[in-house]
Amino acid sequence: MKKHTLTALKISSAPVVLGLALISSSAFAQAPKPADAAPAVDDSQTIVVTGSIIQNPNVVSTSPVSVINSAEIGLRQVTNAEDVLRQIPGAVPSIGQNVNNGNGGASYVDLRGLGSFRNIVLLDGARIVPSGTAGRVDLNNIPLALIQRVDALTGGASTTYGADAVSGVVNFITKKNFAGVELSGGTQITEKGDGFGWHADLTLGANFDDGRGNAVFSIGYQNIDSIYQGDRDVSVFGVSSTSGVASGSSFTSTPTTFSFASQDLQVNSSGTALAVGQYAPFNFNPYNIFVTPFKRYNMYGAARYEISDAVEVYTRGMFSRNTVSSIVAPSGIFGVGLTVAGNNPFLTTTIRNQLCTANGIALGATCDNAASIPLGSVYRRTTEVGPRVDEYVTDMFDYRAGIRGNITDKVHYDLYGSYGQSTNTQARKNYVSTSRVVNALNATATSACVTGGTACVPLNLFGPLNSITPAMANYIGGITSTIARDASLGQVHGTVSTEFGNFFSDKPINVAVGGEYRKYTAETKPDSLAQVPGELGGAGGAIPPVKGGYDVKELFGELNLPLVSDAPFFHELTLEAGLRQSWYHINTAGDPKFSATTWKAGLTWAPIEDVKFRGNYSRSVRAPNIAELFAPVSTGLTNLLVDPCSTAAANLYVAPNYTPLGAVCLAQGAPAAAVQAGTIANPSAGQANAYGGGNPNLKPETAKSYTFGVVLAPSMVPNLTLTVDYYNIKISAAISSPTPADVINACFGSVTASSATSAACTGIGRNPLNGRLSGDSATTRGLPTPLSNLGRLATDGIDFTANYRHDLGFAKLALSLNGNWTNTSKFQATPSSYDRECTGYYSANCASIQPRWQWFQRTTLSFDNIDLSLAWRHISAVQYEGQASDFLARGFTAAKRNLFTGTITNAAGINSPLAGRSVDFNHIPAYDYFDLAARFTVSHFEFTLAVTNLFNRQPPVVGSAAGSTSFNSGNTYPSTYDAVGRRFNAGVKINF
Repeated sequence: MKKHTLTALKISSAPVVLGLALISSSAFAQAPKPADAAPAVDDSQTIVVTGSIIQNPNVVSTSPVSVINSAEIGLRQVTNAEDVLRQIPGAVPSIGQNVNNGNGGASYVDLRGLGSFRNIVLLDGARIVPSGTAGRVDLNNIPLALIQRVDALTGGASTTYGADAVSGVVNFITKKNFAGVELSGGTQITEKGDGFGWHADLTLGANFDDGRGNAVFSIGYQNIDSIYQGDRDVSVFGVSSTSGVASGSSFTSTPTTFSFASQDLQVNSSGTALAVGQYAPFNFNPYNIFVTPFKRYNMYGAARYEISDAVEVYTRGMFSRNTVSSIVAPSGIFGVGLTVAGNNPFLTTTIRNQLCTANGIALGATCDNAASIPLGSVYRRTTEVGPRVDEYVTDMFDYRAGIRGNITDKVHYDLYGSYGQSTNTQARKNYVSTSRVVNALNATATSACVTGGTACVPLNLFGPLNSITPAMANYIGGITSTIARDASLGQVHGTVSTEFGNFFSDKPINVAVGGEYRKYTAETKPDSLAQVPGELGGAGGAIPPVKGGYDVKELFGELNLPLVSDAPFFHELTLEAGLRQSWYHINTAGDPKFSATTWKAGLTWAPIEDVKFRGNYSRSVRAPNIAELFAPVSTGLTNLLVDPCSTAAANLYVAPNYTPLGAVCLAQGAPAAAVQAGTIANPSAGQANAYGGGNPNLKPETAKSYTFGVVLAPSMVPNLTLTVDYYNIKISAAISSPTPADVINACFGSVTASSATSAACTGIGRNPLNGRLSGDSATTRGLPTPLSNLGRLATDGIDFTANYRHDLGFAKLALSLNGNWTNTSKFQATPSSYDRECTGYYSANCASIQPRWQWFQRTTLSFDNIDLSLAWRHISAVQYEGQASDFLARGFTAAKRNLFTGTITNAAGINSPLAGRSVDFNHIPAYDYFDLAARFTVSHFEFTLAVTNLFNRQPPVVGSAAGSTSFNSGNTYPSTYDAVGRRFNAGVKINF
């Protein structure tokens, strides 16, 4: 049977091929391998057709595609797909193994920095079930042992693959026609002796019935240990980004702090009295981790059988169980308003009197017998309970079956259906229950509570460190809260493709048409504990239930039209075009429906064989995902370093009147005493409350993107290829929410007498007890971050590659370079918001870092059965956003646009390894990392040794609040820069 469903075809012109797609570490394809273990398609000499539904291996997309082959994956000795994709220039780090606080038990890819939900992850060109309500594919489920190569097309691809492919697609292509047995395994460890991990995979495959059929089955296991921030000098102690003091959280500390409108009072070290002001900040870093522990079991099976020359059936099934644990500093009481009776057994006379004085309660019998003494906003880190642990267990299966073949010699069809489900179960452990704290404080004796039943154990919040006994800790924190997140995807996809004569060229015209139906459902099912605002201390707000779904019907078609070939100045001139029409039905009240049209047009022109120009223009769409449509409004956490209301009393209140700024703070819910005294503090740990949710009225966002570039394969320099491509992506009606700076600027950008009644200001809700933007989510709603279609995103830049191979006689040399220069990466939440440029900047408004320049270069020398390879990773310099020349428009005042510059110092009782180091938190210099690998091949055995971060380059230090919590952790950016140091890897592969 003539195969028309392959995605690649072996050809003889390697220079042309390498110019069309980056083939990493291509020299490794030259190393001898056992014949029965060789891949069905030699990846070093393939044309990639990711980006087109035309099932003709001779058709090349006009969009540039980056390729990472299995040899490169083996060199890096990585065991999860997120690590592989992190090396693609132009992509920025997303949620993955180096994100601890904010890790939801899954890993994602973020192409061009436009958001992990604006690209699609495919397996063999087909969608697989996403995880959760945001519609993103969890990369932890990809079976790397079976991956032949990874294609990354960055740019609009909605016409080919449907909505969500605004910034591109990542296509994992599995090995075809695998026959034999392959056993592979590996291990890793850091120079410090931690982060130990190992993996093992077994793959079995066979051809049968004289090659008419093939079946393959693979199983694997992986286990990686955590790496704690307390085990690295850079992160032993949290360092303030604004003062350079090594200390920690200034509010939620131990012993307890009681925050009133006019003052903060912390229990002294002996537990006998309340000290004025806080003296013992809590160092949370040692509890946090740089690498999340990970465990995976996976199975994959695939088979095909050629029934006749016209019919071939095929199937594929995969299952994965992943366990990811997020470990953060202990829970506690985070700004909750509590009361206590005057005869509480743990109150000393001094503390009781101080609390009564703070509340204006008369001392003596009135205070001693008070039924309810307000404690203000209570902050207490419950170290006695232990660190917070969120364990995420994900079970995923995805099954696909189809039929393909030939209707005639030139008409081919492919029809398949698939169904997948993903369930992510989050178990929250060691979180303090606020309702149990209330019960435990309601006690008149040390042996029994007034409320809470016989299980209740009275709680001592008025003593020194470790005043909470194991029995107390077990009562307030001995609970487990669970949240289940389910998602499913069912789809039917069919295409018919053909080729026919051409009036313009001697090459045939290729056409493909098809249709697709997809149905998504997703649901978040929290237990009763997770649904109560503020019930779980340090959980970041309530998790409301979410349930929704939508289905989409689509018709599409593509055309590849060669216009001229083998003519003077027109060695090749080919037109590419595509169109997709989509109809969406949202499963919600009112039965809303909408449609979307996407299209693309591209042209390739090769005046001579050595030079090819290519360009592509497309209109893409992204439909709102289930979370964006259906999530109820709730309060969570965001990042904000400076609160405009945390200023001197003279700027808030000049007796007997409030200043315009003070009036705004008062209108937002701050108590009058806090405004008059000027005691409103910045958000605790740089984390402010924020509220938002889904919007059922959202419509699809629209993207217009284009690329144009050149491929050079000069015949005068054999085996040299160069590519340069400019890309430009603009998204209008973007589904987005404002950044913290956008919200603050809208209200405080130019405060006037009327600002206190403006919607931009009154939408902000403050802690009613102390006026802060952080505190109990049940009473402090924080910053409004509504979703809308008012946003705009834009990015443009240049991708470039270079590949060269040469036989030196004593060895074979291979050089490859894959790089990116980002010109702009902009985001504007609303037409009135600042059009924020994030390229080359870091801050809480810019999330992950997008450097101006980045590249990945590899040099390989091959000596018969030994290969030596050096990889060079470059990240250009970046700076704090407050340093931008237009800092005022970005929301930074002249007095607060700088992070700390100087010498790191210790707070009282702290002894940080960073103390005495001269730093500038406003600037991160360019970083270069080098990785060395050696591979040895003997008969059926392949052995690889690798050293990552060869020169043990230490990460930059920017403090603990320079950016968002997810990406700025441990005083650095661990997803962008190597925070754990030199690592050693060893891998073995046995083929039979």
